[in-house]
Amino acid sequence: MERAPRYGLSLPNRGVLFGATSVDELLAVSEQADASGVIDSIWVGDSLFAKPRLESLVLLSAIAARTRRVRLGTCCLSTFPLRDPLFLAAQWAALDHVSSGRMILGACVGGSLPREKAEAEFEPFNVKLADRGPRLEEGITILRKLWTEARVSHAGRFYRFRDLTLEPKPVQKPCPPIWIATNPKPELTAPRIADRALRRVGLMADGWMTDNTPAARFKERWALIRGVASEARRPTESMEAALHLMVNINEDHSAAFEEAVKFLHTYYSPAMTREYIEGWLAYGPPAAVVDKIRSYVDAGCTTPILRFASWNQKHQLERALADVLPAARALRVPA
Repeated sequence: MERAPRYGLSLPNRGVLFGATSVDELLAVSEQADASGVIDSIWVGDSLFAKPRLESLVLLSAIAARTRRVRLGTCCLSTFPLRDPLFLAAQWAALDHVSSGRMILGACVGGSLPREKAEAEFEPFNVKLADRGPRLEEGITILRKLWTEARVSHAGRFYRFRDLTLEPKPVQKPCPPIWIATNPKPELTAPRIADRALRRVGLMADGWMTDNTPAARFKERWALIRGVASEARRPTESMEAALHLMVNINEDHSAAFEEAVKFLHTYYSPAMTREYIEGWLAYGPPAAVVDKIRSYVDAGCTTPILRFASWNQKHQLERALADVLPAARALRVPA
């Protein structure tokens, strides 16, 4: 059965470092999105030393206290393999209480940077890059046990403990959803590694998150993930597929692209090519932005997550609410 997509807003919490936004603006935009009745979720990025920003869980706690309706999550928690799952389980359960049951944990292996930067992020924690995937899998298993069971014992490759009971349990039952973000690049990733990353989503996650991938590849990978879940006799009807999409709304097509390039070069890296940005960006007049969103909704995207590649976040949100989302909300995800 067809369904309407649910739209998310990704906040640029790294932008406080270079004047693109402030804590006050991030909270104000969150309140505006919550009050709109149109935005369904708010997301923040995560990184420590490689791409510094406001710490994700602290910021989500502040947003949770200032909002009432929107779901809240990480897009994605790239430090997941570096975080002790015992602490993370307690922190996320507390966030679920602060938000009255609105949290979605977007997890990933992290380290999707130039290798030297990824190693610099992981080395202080004495964590090997090669262990990212196994740590993610073991961590997710531990979180779900602690959130749903009493007197939990675990003997794994990275963590061991006996007879632990986490209280309070999260508000959401049986537990907060966990989405896994992954986007293996065919030109950079061995097929067996890419296959394992995608199969992990189908076997372990409640949803899939990705970014900057052609709509045809999105459709192909989403079909693979759902097929894996179905083979494992996991429910597929409730699984979500999210795309993190950069957006700049401007009647001047060229001006929209150039502002986005400048913003993304500052936010991420000047090494990001214009071709790469072109693939990741929905830009120009509202109709052009809707057309880009449509290509992914038609491919099965249930949750387009919009990040405004602009120095004027509030204005871009107002444009999206007035000129883009009315048409975008009329789109339908194929059955």
